[in-house]
Amino acid sequence: MTDAAALPGRPRDGVLSGPATPRAVNVLAPNASPMTLDGTNTWILSEPGSELAVVVDPGPLDEGHLANVVDTAEKAGKRVALTLLTHGHPDHAEGAVRFAGLTGTKVRALDPALRLGDEGLGAGAAVGVGGLELRVVSTPGHTADSLSFHIPADRAILTGDTVLGRGTTLVAHPDGRLGDYLDTLRRLRSLTVDDGVHTVLPGHGPVLEDAQGAVEFYLAHRAHRLAQIETAVENGHRTPSEVVAHVYADVDRSLWPAAELSVRAQLEYLEEHGLI
Repeated sequence: MTDAAALPGRPRDGVLSGPATPRAVNVLAPNASPMTLDGTNTWILSEPGSELAVVVDPGPLDEGHLANVVDTAEKAGKRVALTLLTHGHPDHAEGAVRFAGLTGTKVRALDPALRLGDEGLGAGAAVGVGGLELRVVSTPGHTADSLSFHIPADRAILTGDTVLGRGTTLVAHPDGRLGDYLDTLRRLRSLTVDDGVHTVLPGHGPVLEDAQGAVEFYLAHRAHRLAQIETAVENGHRTPSEVVAHVYADVDRSLWPAAELSVRAQLEYLEEHGLI
């Protein structure tokens, strides 16, 4: 058995669903897959003692899951007062409209197309519900509309797909851009160093207890992949599919289409910087 404490970010052992911090409870969606890991983490956030809650990423359009999120909040004596989205991928956002209907809430997101109501979200904005304070952090790269939510009182960051609880994140070219993603990782590293963030509440996988370690691992991984791809191109592997077959030979072939998106993003980055 692998010691979780030795893994990047120190993933927390145990059941994924349930309380994660004093202000965060996870309800795991039943949509496990190679791309979604154990499933989508739907987060219920609330200040201790408050009757109001915020839900982040209702997840897929699964009636049972959406009802379970509402039921989990109600059993804790909470009423869902607001729905937020980290980004628009269906495994996070497809159920948002239906969930808003179940709870009578507005949906706030960076992308206007995903909102219900006039109010959006932007970098530096603060969201306050029932005494809970969330700070919006712009974290593009996985997608252009990716956001994270800093919970200062828990010294935690809710990252959507920007940092996962296991493995690494896809840069979903052409919407996602590697340069943006590297800037995002540096921004998150600053939060761990300057603002004391130590816990990652990811969109998939277990909670991470070492946020700085996770971000440093991601930065090192990206540098390593870039070097591999640069070498592959120098050795004559020119097309994205050729690069994937060479660089990702040890990865499950079912994931190669997704890997090709990341390769395209990395090739674009290398071309922009005159490295290939």
